[in-house]
Amino acid sequence: MEFSLKHLTATTLILASLSAFTTAAQANISAQQSATILKSFSDAPVTDFRQFLGSVAKSDLAKTAHLGPAISAFLDNKTLSADQQNEIDRLLGIYARVKYGSAATQTLRELVEIPTFQVAGVAQYDNPEFIKIAAKIKSLAQAFNLNFRNIDNRVYEISLEGTGDEVVGIHAHADVVPVTPENWVLKDGTKLDPFKVTLIGDRMYGRGTEDDKNGIVVAMYAMKVIKEEKLPLARNFKLLVDTTEETSGEAIPYYFKTNPTPTYNLALDGSYPVVIAEKGYGTVMGNFPVRKGEGKGAEIISMTGGKATNQIPSASVAVLVTDTPAELAASLQKAGAEYAKRNGGDFEVNASVDGKDVKLKVTGVSAHSSKPETGVNPVARMLDFINSLDGKVALKHNHITDAARYAADNWKLDYLGGQLGVGFSDAFMGPLTTSLTFVGMDDKTFKLAVNLRVPKGKSPEALKAEIAEKIGAWSKKTHIAATFDYSTAEPMYRNPEGEWVKALLAVSSENLGMPHKFGSSPGATSVHELPNGVQFGLARPEVKYTGHTDSEFKTVDQFLLDLQIVTEMMSRVGQLPKL
Repeated sequence: MEFSLKHLTATTLILASLSAFTTAAQANISAQQSATILKSFSDAPVTDFRQFLGSVAKSDLAKTAHLGPAISAFLDNKTLSADQQNEIDRLLGIYARVKYGSAATQTLRELVEIPTFQVAGVAQYDNPEFIKIAAKIKSLAQAFNLNFRNIDNRVYEISLEGTGDEVVGIHAHADVVPVTPENWVLKDGTKLDPFKVTLIGDRMYGRGTEDDKNGIVVAMYAMKVIKEEKLPLARNFKLLVDTTEETSGEAIPYYFKTNPTPTYNLALDGSYPVVIAEKGYGTVMGNFPVRKGEGKGAEIISMTGGKATNQIPSASVAVLVTDTPAELAASLQKAGAEYAKRNGGDFEVNASVDGKDVKLKVTGVSAHSSKPETGVNPVARMLDFINSLDGKVALKHNHITDAARYAADNWKLDYLGGQLGVGFSDAFMGPLTTSLTFVGMDDKTFKLAVNLRVPKGKSPEALKAEIAEKIGAWSKKTHIAATFDYSTAEPMYRNPEGEWVKALLAVSSENLGMPHKFGSSPGATSVHELPNGVQFGLARPEVKYTGHTDSEFKTVDQFLLDLQIVTEMMSRVGQLPKL
């Protein structure tokens, strides 16, 4: 299929949106029947796929679902009809889950234990943790009889070869967003280690379980199954494991300088069933020069927020120095309770004496910055609360109060750009979102980021100019000495055509019991600018996404279902006569 990132007309968008609501393809093996097969093999070991099929063929379900002809044809090495091939692919996915579910879960544990986040002053490709995870992935690939290449520790390439020239690129990433360990505490007080999988109920807690080490694992085990069963493929697959997806994004372009770009690309780093549109990523970075406090009262000397621009944390903490800590803590506690009540009551403001200082903490609900509506942003509330104290609690004015005034005047608690007057929305892709996220400070500058997610409807250049003009007018009016850096990117929109994307939609929607329609995503992935690029899971859109949040988790059942779905998808797409 032919995709274009630019010059999409309104008519094109309408037609593409209408094409998303197609009639669901019918599968002979329903999700309920898949569950029945899984249950029957819960205590029964399997040796290989053919033995598994033989066992299924003897079951009552095989007769009910009319699987006998497909299984017999496969076992007799006969040519399968398209419907029979789809049934075998579905059974292959179930087999992968039965055979390798436990092993894949253990592999996920091992990858999560490698803390592959960005370290200040160290390039990802020089970071020992990335070198360690590269060695682990290489070892797995060799054990699975798959080809492995490490491209200068930027991208790890795992290949599954077919007979044709076409290449399908599967994208996942090894890097994760940073953590604030003290925030990894459950409501019952259970403390979690972000870099160790902790199983509580059906939830596997750990950084990377949802975003995106799970994608690496299920793709590699799917390749393993297809390879060891010697299933024919009409094309090649390359799993490209990115090391900079959460930061600079430079690894994939670096790879493509010396390697051909796959004709078809899908990211296991977004939402099911198939996402054809991604918002553009943007940032407004405010830089407030550190200055000595002026006036009378306490002084705020530090503040925390997200550790990355794409991360809304669960808490924000400010430290204040004062000659009367007990009195200040009491005043802040009272003002904080009133502020929380006025603004929804879905967050907490607490002040406590901490030695000679006062610690002010705003506790919200962490979220991925692309989905601010799923969280309660403590960074925005901390800044707005600080600004609201003017005239109520004596504070010296410095760089942090400058930032608080900027945040309150221009963004406040709204995450749709309404406070600044720049909001807009697209019927398919949804609204512009504007989230106060990253907070950082060194000896010279206090930095505060607003993360933008930009839908179609207004060009990035026009939006950037509009925001800059409004903030420029605010700066001129307030005389606050701050500089602002702006970046915005084009949204992605794909016109969904072709047999391969129809297969993706059928596989995911049938296994998940979801509507048979394409979706959009507020998050950008590494396929954003690649040909024929779409998202294929691994998150369910009706469930809150926990990637980038404190206490990130993936349920065991969904992880195993991902393994099942990705295995079926690779076999089906790999054997289509044409894409």
